[in-house]
Amino acid sequence: MKIITWNVNGLRAALDKGIWDWIKSVNPDIVCLQEIKTRFEQLSEEQRMQFEGFQAHWNSAERLGYSGVVTFTTSEPVEIEYGLGDPRFDIEGRVIRTCYPDFLLYNI
Repeated sequence: MKIITWNVNGLRAALDKGIWDWIKSVNPDIVCLQEIKTRFEQLSEEQRMQFEGFQAHWNSAERLGYSGVVTFTTSEPVEIEYGLGDPRFDIEGRVIRTCYPDFLLYNI
C-alpha cells in the first residue's frame, strides 16, 4: 500500500500548479493533504474532476481560508472520525482518522 502525505499550504493553488498530475503519476492508494485552506464547494468543477477514482473525506475549518485536511482513498475505510472530540479544536478541521482492517491512519 502506498500512502502520500503533503502539507500543501493551499489546495486550490496546488491544484492549479499541477500537484494532482504528480500524485496520479506515483499511483498512491491513499493521499493525505494538510493545510488545504478550502472547502470542497469552493473548488471549480475542473479542480474537482481531478479527484476521479478517489473517495474524498474532508475536514475543513469553519473559518474560510484556514487550515483543514482531506484524505483521498481508493478503497472505503471501515470507519472515519473527524476531529479530536473537543469543539474548541475541532472547528479548525485539523484531524481525520480513517480505520482500515490492518491499521489506523491519522491525517493531522
